[in-house]
Amino acid sequence: MGFKTGDFPPVDPETFLDEPLFDRMKALALHWVEYGFGSPKLIPATYVVKLLFVYVLAGVALVTWTSGAGPFWDVTHWWNQPVVYQKLVLWTILLETIGIAGSWGPIAGKFKPMTGGILFWARPGTIRLRPWKRVPFTGGDRRSGLDVALYLAFLASLLVAIVLPGVPSASLTAALPGTTTGLVAPALFFAPIALYVLNGLRDKTIFLAARGEQYLPALVFFAFLPFVNMIIAAKLLICIVWIGAGVSKFGRHFTNVVPPMVSNSPCVPFKWLKRAHYRDFPRDVRPSGVAGFMAHVGGTTVEVITPLVLLFSTNHWVTLAGVAVMVVFHLFITSTFPLAVPLEWNILFGYLAVFLFLGFPASAGYGVTDMSPAWLAIVVAAALLFFPVLGNLRPDLVSFLPSMRQYAGNWASALWAFAPGAEEKLNDLPHRPTQNQVDQLQAVGYPAQVAEITMQQTIAWRSMHSQGRGLFSVLATHLPDLEQRTIREAEFGCNSLIGFNFGDGHLHDEDLIAAVQKRVGFAPGEWIVVWVESQAIHSPVQHYKVIDAALGVVERGTWNVADAVREQPWLPNGPIPLRVTWQRSTSVTETV
Repeated sequence: MGFKTGDFPPVDPETFLDEPLFDRMKALALHWVEYGFGSPKLIPATYVVKLLFVYVLAGVALVTWTSGAGPFWDVTHWWNQPVVYQKLVLWTILLETIGIAGSWGPIAGKFKPMTGGILFWARPGTIRLRPWKRVPFTGGDRRSGLDVALYLAFLASLLVAIVLPGVPSASLTAALPGTTTGLVAPALFFAPIALYVLNGLRDKTIFLAARGEQYLPALVFFAFLPFVNMIIAAKLLICIVWIGAGVSKFGRHFTNVVPPMVSNSPCVPFKWLKRAHYRDFPRDVRPSGVAGFMAHVGGTTVEVITPLVLLFSTNHWVTLAGVAVMVVFHLFITSTFPLAVPLEWNILFGYLAVFLFLGFPASAGYGVTDMSPAWLAIVVAAALLFFPVLGNLRPDLVSFLPSMRQYAGNWASALWAFAPGAEEKLNDLPHRPTQNQVDQLQAVGYPAQVAEITMQQTIAWRSMHSQGRGLFSVLATHLPDLEQRTIREAEFGCNSLIGFNFGDGHLHDEDLIAAVQKRVGFAPGEWIVVWVESQAIHSPVQHYKVIDAALGVVERGTWNVADAVREQPWLPNGPIPLRVTWQRSTSVTETV
């Protein structure tokens, strides 16, 4: 891999696309093992530059300058200043909401332009997706001038809270008598909190992009809790995020996430180390014991045990070790450049581990039992646990982000199957500031066949995950003309329609398909979607749907997750067993 030259799959672009679909999936999956996407080093270097200069340097400089906690290069002077902590959270929310943090750039499927977010959400007429149909005054799926005004007001409210200086706080002075920088004025959080909710009720995409499931509770703590309680509540928040993510990795999915993630990391230069995560490359690319160890010792155990240690430890050295583990954990995730590229989030969480647990340790009066009144800790923890518990029991009701299933592999997912020429209709979507990704690639200089093969790498990536085997099985079973169709990874495609995705299939379910259909008008059979819900924590199956853009849902069914993870990505033994529970115009129970 060169700086400007990537490692393209070793295929003949002129003939490769004529090969059977599952032969192509095998070739691309085997290539992924050693090269990942095969991106030139220029692409991760671009992310590093953005991370260092836009997020870290510009953010820290702005935050410390407006807080009187500078200079920004004197880290020892500001790292444990509460107002800096508050403003760095606000800065992260601002960049996420603009669309220049997570889900940005070519790794997330944004090639030209590389930004989604604000290009969609500040533009009247684009698609919006309300989370609940029963909420009054949220009807429709067209972004109005009011929606744009609410979005821009949210950005402005965040910026105001960042640039205004801190104000004195009696509770802060009582806890830290020598502090002079104060806290962000509590009143400055009222507008962002209200606008978080209003934007989210009108369009769940903005709420999820702004990571409201994690940052909205933090803003509530900043606005309404005295200083010591604020710090303890923030500790509960970050620990529940960590532990929730760890618990979500129980089961069969996460072991399948680690190998393709490591394979795509530019920081793992050795092919033998990448291959070690697979059982018997190239014959068997299911996860190896090494992958299982990395997943459930380096991942699950770290995310469940270490936060509990940090939350209750009163020993400095134990706390220091726990913080070091979590910082290394987040740096490792950053180094792999996962496809949703949550780099800023990981850097912030590394800093938060240091700030909260070393800056304000439990031994200094910031333990869970130090919250006053004591019952408040139980109330805060219960409130923070509500959506993770509900989302894991009923994943159909809660996005995987509020469910705290970040990168667990247990995602709602989908594949799109277009009849010949039908995909081009998406380019006629009114008010859309982008084109289809295959066209974006050609716009930046890729030949047509190379652009198509690059897009097919994304569906090969999906096939390497547990739900990919099920989705491809539904396609193969449902579509007799599968070989004539263009198959797309829905997470990538969704990015080009609404400006954001973070691996959440709830953003491209039948509501999005219906909104696009209303504007474009596909004929029956032209655009078929196979979509699957996350696995409930107590269930052995995943529930899938087949959606025809022109007709709506035409089939529902289930597959057993154990059957999915047992197979190779390219399904050499044919589709896994499916149980059809309902079909359009009739209900049936059938085993395929």
